Amino acid sequence: MARILIVAEHDGSALNSSTAKCVTCAAAIEGAEIDVVVLAASTSDIAAEAAQLSSVGRVITIERAENQNPLAAVLAPQVAAAADGYTHVFGPSTTFGRDLMPHVAALLGVNQVSDIMSVEGSHKFRRPVYAGNAIVTVEAPEGSVVVATVRVASWEAAAGGNAATIEAGDTTVELPSHTRYVGLESGASDRPDLQTATRVVAGGRALGSPEKFDLINKLADALGAGVGASRAAVDAGFCANDLQIGQTGKIIAPDLYIAIGISGAIQHVTGIKDAGTIVAINKDEEAPIFEIADIGLVADLFEVVPALTEALS
Repeated sequence: MARILIVAEHDGSALNSSTAKCVTCAAAIEGAEIDVVVLAASTSDIAAEAAQLSSVGRVITIERAENQNPLAAVLAPQVAAAADGYTHVFGPSTTFGRDLMPHVAALLGVNQVSDIMSVEGSHKFRRPVYAGNAIVTVEAPEGSVVVATVRVASWEAAAGGNAATIEAGDTTVELPSHTRYVGLESGASDRPDLQTATRVVAGGRALGSPEKFDLINKLADALGAGVGASRAAVDAGFCANDLQIGQTGKIIAPDLYIAIGISGAIQHVTGIKDAGTIVAINKDEEAPIFEIADIGLVADLFEVVPALTEALS
């Protein structure tokens, strides 16, 4: 029988939707018993959310002052200790999970399975490689703990309505002192988070300057959408690198994705291929983005985007 521990991702007060998607992945393993571990300085609200997720049997809370900020070096020893008796340990393939789970795998002495997009068996999974151009089947050794990240763009979030039990976990694990939290610098924004937004508007190099990239921000605000960008736009300095979408950026799966002035290189397409509806606006009718777009408009973005923003406003 598979006993699966999922590491909850949160912002200190609310659960990230990536956790619910990890639960859906775990539930695809036949006969799985699923628990969620919440590590924070204050866990009550987060644990209550996790307890509502369908298929979760138990929520384990590890409440320590050191968990105020999510440092992988600090969280990993606690997760490894909590994983005793489990056959699987899952985390999301977000920035949080990609940082934390390799530490956990190293402490447990196993290789990590990355970006699970489908389950073939308790130790057998499918994952993308080569920028999503190929899908491979990987199999972890029977009898070893499976430490893995879940490709959240490939899974729906688990439903609510559950009432799992909440229990306190071990808070006596010795923590390393070589890593400490100094501070966090990030751009403040009222827009939806790029990785969880249901609508995303993204701009490419064709915008030409940081000032003109503001056309993307205005359209996103009119739609109540998150803002993203191609690597070319980020490298050109039009916007911050935390907005980058693609193989070396963020993998997203919004219901609506609008690509403006983006050519559609395979590295970018990797990050959006699970989107519900893809809309492309580009003046080059041969742009590769039109091959995957559900709706395409060959037009000058500097004419179309302001008009669309005004209409929506």
